[in-house]
Amino acid sequence: MKRVIVGLSGGVDSAVAALMLKERGWEVHGLFMSNWEEDDDGYCTAAQDFQDARAVAAELAIPLHRVSFAAEYRERVFRHFLAEYRAGRTPNPDVLCNREIKFGVALRYAERLGAEALATGHYARLVQGREGIELHKARDRGKDQSYFLHAVQASELAHTVMPIGDLEKAEVRERARQAGLPVFDKPDSTGICFVGERPFREFLGRYLPDRPGPIESADGEPLGEHPGLSFYTLGQRAGLNIGGRPGRPQLPWYVAAKDSERNTLIVVQGQDHPLLISSSLTTGPVHWLARPRPAPFPCTVKVRYRQADQAASLVPLPDGAARILFERPQRAVTPGQYAVVYEGERCLAGAVIETVTAQERA
Repeated sequence: MKRVIVGLSGGVDSAVAALMLKERGWEVHGLFMSNWEEDDDGYCTAAQDFQDARAVAAELAIPLHRVSFAAEYRERVFRHFLAEYRAGRTPNPDVLCNREIKFGVALRYAERLGAEALATGHYARLVQGREGIELHKARDRGKDQSYFLHAVQASELAHTVMPIGDLEKAEVRERARQAGLPVFDKPDSTGICFVGERPFREFLGRYLPDRPGPIESADGEPLGEHPGLSFYTLGQRAGLNIGGRPGRPQLPWYVAAKDSERNTLIVVQGQDHPLLISSSLTTGPVHWLARPRPAPFPCTVKVRYRQADQAASLVPLPDGAARILFERPQRAVTPGQYAVVYEGERCLAGAVIETVTAQERA
């Protein structure tokens, strides 16, 4: 039997991944990873998650290892997270966590435990293609997590197993129920552990001090004051505290831009205001999971996790970055987030969004 280390998170997805691999004849070990060790206000669920992982391991009669990667997480993920917010951008730490922790230090740790592969409960499929391992979307489109996996090295994906990628979520829960796994009806986790369910601004305020500045309309009218640009993201409506203004339409206000040099928040009225709509974007260096395609080439792109695929063209740039031109303009494209590129079912590449081009006014 080949040994596989399954990242047991305490949830139903990783539990069923372990169950399926055991049924296939692997020698299965569980690994519970702690990536955050501050729980002074009860929002982080790591302690309960470990107890759930222990219960699953006991039911499956498999060994369970426990390890803390908190130091690596702070250095490789959380430090970048704070730096991006200080710069007025909106990062996605889950992408870095996958690249640096789950498929980085955790994979190395699994190898030291004698494993030939690392398994996870991600909703994605790994397919052997002509160029090597390919990352494909999960069968359950509503749960597909390929967006968060685009930055993982193909060489690391080649040593990874994702057993539930061909299952719908309802099938996963039913398999867990039939097997008597105690987490079969456990609710899905939301967000990331170091934030949990706590108010996000409250959490961010622990690490980034308030830096008040003006709120202005796109034509320069003073509208109020903000506590810090870090607490806002493009397209945001809530928390602006701007009432009705004489001579202006009765439409809600949205964040359209952050002027870091003047520490000014720029807002506009109407969710389809031209300053919220982008016709193209430019990325940082592109991480390719496939052989780069000739320029320009048609593809589909996601600029946020829950978004449907958007038709676009990608033009590689000489410095390894890319320009992406949308067939239909997109709303609230946000620097610091990721543009992830697909060709049908296959995830080809991804990169950090650096700049966006606003749609021309009619």
